[in-house]
Amino acid sequence: MGQVLSLSFDNYTFAGDAAVIAICLVIVNLLTTSYVSRTLSLRIFMNIIAAIAIAAMLNIAYHALLGQNSAAYSRLVYALRIAYQAFLFEIFFLFVLYTTQVSGMEHRKARMAVVAATLLLLALIGGDIISTFCLGVRPGRDGTVKHSLHLFMVGYVLFFLLIVVIMNQARTLVYKRVMYGFYGTIAIAVTVRAFQFMTDQNSLTTMTFLFPAIAMLYIMHSNPYNVTLGAVDIRAMEDMVRNMYAKKAPFVFLSLLLPEYDDEGKQIPEEIRAVIRKFTGDYFKGSVLFQVGNGHMILIVSKRRNPDYEERTAKILTGFRAQFQRFRKPYKIVIGESIDEISRKNEYVSLIRSIHRSMAENSIHHVCEDDIIRFNRDEYILRELTDIYNRKDMDDPRVLAFCQPVYNIQTGRFDTAEALMRLYLKETGIVSPDQFIPLAESQGYIHVLTEIILYKTCREIRRLAEEGFRLTRISVNVSVLELKDDAFCGDVRQIIRQNSIPGEKVAIELTESHSEADFMIMKEKIEELREQGIQFYLDDFGTGYSNMERIMELPFDIIKFDRSMVIASGTDERSEKIVENLAHMFKDMKYSVLYEGVENPGDEERCREMSASYLQGYMYSRPIPLEQLRHFLENAS
Repeated sequence: MGQVLSLSFDNYTFAGDAAVIAICLVIVNLLTTSYVSRTLSLRIFMNIIAAIAIAAMLNIAYHALLGQNSAAYSRLVYALRIAYQAFLFEIFFLFVLYTTQVSGMEHRKARMAVVAATLLLLALIGGDIISTFCLGVRPGRDGTVKHSLHLFMVGYVLFFLLIVVIMNQARTLVYKRVMYGFYGTIAIAVTVRAFQFMTDQNSLTTMTFLFPAIAMLYIMHSNPYNVTLGAVDIRAMEDMVRNMYAKKAPFVFLSLLLPEYDDEGKQIPEEIRAVIRKFTGDYFKGSVLFQVGNGHMILIVSKRRNPDYEERTAKILTGFRAQFQRFRKPYKIVIGESIDEISRKNEYVSLIRSIHRSMAENSIHHVCEDDIIRFNRDEYILRELTDIYNRKDMDDPRVLAFCQPVYNIQTGRFDTAEALMRLYLKETGIVSPDQFIPLAESQGYIHVLTEIILYKTCREIRRLAEEGFRLTRISVNVSVLELKDDAFCGDVRQIIRQNSIPGEKVAIELTESHSEADFMIMKEKIEELREQGIQFYLDDFGTGYSNMERIMELPFDIIKFDRSMVIASGTDERSEKIVENLAHMFKDMKYSVLYEGVENPGDEERCREMSASYLQGYMYSRPIPLEQLRHFLENAS
């Protein structure tokens, strides 16, 4: 017989395992009252918690009967001891399974690890049964259990080594701080277990298995609420949609966008947060609120739990309107029901954002079939834009350069033009700027498109010059967003230099920005590029809000009066006088005035009388491919 080990009842207290059970119940409560991703790793984790709780209960029962010191309970004592250690070995096995799952380990290596853990689990449970009933385990008169093999410690060491090997294999697949979190927790668990072994203490054995589980909960499964809104994040929403689609569970979604608070760092006021909390908690059963942007929330409601969802939706909208009349803050609300096509691709956030682009503020939109058609079209356009951005081919045939000639009143010739961008895609044909520019700007692709148009424009300017055409300049539209890129000026200079044309042959059209930061950037970039001879146009003057003081601070060369100003000047004498005085003021300040949208002789005559320097519009030419400009100039001359 080998060394005899005593597990003394006197060295065990129920408090340790009772605390383990209580902590397991707390974890289950937290998981059921918060939103966590319903993944395979979560199911394994829940099995780990259940196994730990059962093991703690078995250990309490085992020591309770062991304390009776009665031969009548000996077989039950043996069975409880076997069951307790079997559950501890099963927890080890689940740890192995969990590690291979969350680390994304190569399938072959993961399968080998699981097979090794399975064989070890079966060997240890079988060995424990044999050692208990065949090799002399017996209760002593002093209330101890004496046995010849310490199989549990052998299994503990073997499983520990297996887990260390697996984690070492996964170290390059997992973020280092995550690995450090698990390493540190396991080290604490092993230290406590070693301390127990040296001091012949057994009260915290089950607790040591709980330590790594707490690390799993915190590192892998925590998805905290925004406690002031009662919302969870976009990852949780994607998970919920995925699960509801798999279960064929229909749902309703209600989206609320508060544009004023959608920028990072903006704080939604408490009185508005209180309204959101009330509406998301009081109107639907089992609904979950997701915060997908700083000022963008989506509520998902199960149809099965809310069969009267239409009536409830009407009530929530009525109440919402009444509340928001107090705040006078802009909002956009989108309401829809689950759509298999969108659920399968998990694209509700993208769908809603595409609808936002065409919505007026303080409006409510119910998703319809046309929205899905437009969304699918936009997604196709976005995929093509992504490919154009990644290729950065200055000759990309999908980006078309059009132009509209501009008449110079002083010279009596069409000696300038505006370059215009179009897309040509196989599935849609010609795509207009109002369809693809917002998409390109939202994804950060707009500068590459501008580079391509500028390159094609500069190349055509050089060809026209070589053929003897007298062309003063061609203007190119630039988004204010592009100016924020430190490389913007360098990119423009490089393209002009590549085509060997003077800078004064190019002009850049900008639309005024309301942002103080954008204004300063715009001023800096204009001053830098004007040194190369590049001229600047203020585009769309007369649309929206125009800050005259800022306009005067920016070194523009030409002010473009929008078509709306041309129309307004023809409505009555008062409007004509206002437009005329504005134009005359700009002319006195050495700006040139360009009227766009001239469509008939009446428009032309009026604009000439209102201090016009340049005229542009359908009366002279619709937008034409840039390559056709030479034919227009030939005919015009």
